[in-house]
Order: sequence, then structure tokens, then C-alpha cells
Amino acid sequence: MAYDEYLADRIRVQLNDQQTSFEEKKMMGGLCFMVDGKMCCGIHFDKKRETDLLMARIGPDASEQAMDRPGCLPMDFTGRPMKGYVFVSPEGFDSDEDLAHWIKLCLAFNPLAKSSKKRKKKS
Repeated sequence: MAYDEYLADRIRVQLNDQQTSFEEKKMMGGLCFMVDGKMCCGIHFDKKRETDLLMARIGPDASEQAMDRPGCLPMDFTGRPMKGYVFVSPEGFDSDEDLAHWIKLCLAFNPLAKSSKKRKKKS
């Protein structure tokens, strides 16, 4: 199943409203929004829940505090949550204000986030 294009458009609007330059990359069956070459946020289709989740890279400190918000879940693909990342179910980003909250957290953490190492191309 492909990601929700309407949610992708909503994220684009939020990033543009924040006057943020970004790139989009299709990853893991979803869509990732990159800011300054770093993963910032994205959309992931959860097969178990059969719904799109917002993936938010907000940092370890904000992740702990965010767990109290509606719809916030640990980002867990393998049984081990990824530090600094959370998933947000639709109930947590239904309103534009809620989505703006998550995007602002992602953008606030982005300057502190480490870039992933570039893989060397095989010759």
C-alpha cells in the first residue's frame, strides 16, 4: 500500500509555511522529508494498524515528553524502539494545529541531528 498523498500534501504545506527547504525521498514503502540532508519527518504505512503514521524525528528528550500526547507511539520496526524518533497515529495529527506541533518539533531538532554516513558507491 502506498502512503497517503493527502497527508504528504499537508506536511509539504507545513514545511513551506515554516519557510523550510526540503527534499522528498521514497523509503520503506513510505515517504521521507529530508531537511539539510537529514531525515526530518515522514509517512509510514503500518500494516498491523492498516493506517498511515507520521514518523517524527524529534530527539531523545522530546520523545520522552511526547509520549503523553494523543496518538504518540515509540518508533519500533524490530522490537527495539529507535531513540529520538516517534510514530504518531492519525488521532495525533488530525488537526492542522496538531500536525504543525509535530513538524515544529522535527524542525527544532533537525540542526542537532547527525547526518547519516554516505555509502560508498561500488565501482
